[in-house]
Amino acid sequence: MGIVLKQSFKNLVSTYAGFGLGAINVLFLYPNFMTPEYYGLVSFILSASMLFWPLMALGTHNTLVKFYSSYSKQEEKEKLFSFVLVLPLLVGLVLGLIGYFGYSFVLSYFNGENELIKPYAWLIFIITFAMAYFELFFSWSKVFLKSTFGNIMREVFHRACIMILLGLLYINVIDIPLFLYIMTAVYVLRTLLMMVFAFKLHLPKLQFKLPDNASRVIKYSALIFIAGSVAMMLLDLDKVMIEYYLPIENVAIYGISIYIASVIAVPSRAMHQITYPLTAQLLNDKDYAGLKNLYQRSSNTLLVVGGLIFLLIICNVGELYEMIPQDYHIGFSIVILIGIVKMYENLIGNNNSILFNSDYYRLVLAIGVLCAVMAVVLNILLIPKFGVYGASYATFIAFFTYNTVKLIVVWKKFKMHPFSSRTWVSLGLIALFTLSFYFWDFNFQPLLNITLKSVILGLLFVGFSWKLKLSNDVSQVIDTYLKR
Repeated sequence: MGIVLKQSFKNLVSTYAGFGLGAINVLFLYPNFMTPEYYGLVSFILSASMLFWPLMALGTHNTLVKFYSSYSKQEEKEKLFSFVLVLPLLVGLVLGLIGYFGYSFVLSYFNGENELIKPYAWLIFIITFAMAYFELFFSWSKVFLKSTFGNIMREVFHRACIMILLGLLYINVIDIPLFLYIMTAVYVLRTLLMMVFAFKLHLPKLQFKLPDNASRVIKYSALIFIAGSVAMMLLDLDKVMIEYYLPIENVAIYGISIYIASVIAVPSRAMHQITYPLTAQLLNDKDYAGLKNLYQRSSNTLLVVGGLIFLLIICNVGELYEMIPQDYHIGFSIVILIGIVKMYENLIGNNNSILFNSDYYRLVLAIGVLCAVMAVVLNILLIPKFGVYGASYATFIAFFTYNTVKLIVVWKKFKMHPFSSRTWVSLGLIALFTLSFYFWDFNFQPLLNITLKSVILGLLFVGFSWKLKLSNDVSQVIDTYLKR
């Protein structure tokens, strides 16, 4: 668990640095430097790209991580590298041709209220292609257990660049169209830098032959592509469907609430970068005792760290919205609902890594498809009736169902779960602190209010978590600093 803790901590720092930059962009710069319509346009382009990049990658990023450690011969590893390198390019060429000849049909989707998107719809393809290859090269570095640079590029680089672009937009050095074009170039540059790093770790020798167990590799790639599409649908479908049913500015308004809540899942994302290849190794070695230990420890650690973030957000959400322009205000229920779902993701630890590196990924895939269909149906039914709140209800139900089923599958198939006595103490502590601090405010300026409440809440929660030893890894970090 040492390498997990070390790289997870580095990834956590870079991930929260990225989310900090993103928070400044999403909560303050975009709302003040762009009209809601153009902010909605940017949100839609990025959400659509996130929705479609798994189709371009076709599961190759996960395939590389799963099968790399299963090959003992370097020649077979080179064949695997070649396979995952070429496949997204072929898919991109096919999709590019379809998009080129069917572009007028694609544009017809935006007829009516949201025609603002039409001149920029082609940017979705470029960003999608860049995202697909970025994830592939990031996985390339993960198999060598070098995830820190990739995580910085994934979480920090593009957000820092966009912050600079927003500043240039504010002082009228660039206009909206140029902002969009340079933003697209940023995603392409990010991919190129990640490629250079990956090739420095290992420059592949192209092999025009498929690796051993090719049929298994191809089947896994195809199924993981569907699984990745399901995951992205559950994450970004709501924003894309809001654009279809409501004026585009609602995408920006809803997106701010989702972004605030999504910060709670950052610890899980940071730890996933290193637990994913380690979980694959444990499964390949059939080390189920080690797998169970990793499962429970990752859950305990994520519950404490994620619980702290949950408390800081939920207990300060009112003051936070006071700092955002009135045009973007919305009820707190969206943040609370999605925040609970994100806490659930922390609770189940490295559950995703176990399932998608095991032989049961087909079962989870089928369940995921059903949950995605359920999300589509719920969005169709609830958005017209409840507006953006309907999208949050649909997302909450779909994600809660999906996470619960995944938890049950690991329990049934591996006879293990992430829960312990520490789990219930942690959940009880989080509930107690939520009830104690949510209704308590200082009568100060919002930023000062947030700062004072966060310091008091954070010190008390971390102190109790350390004293009760709710996570060995968190306690180890605190003990290390106390001894200095």
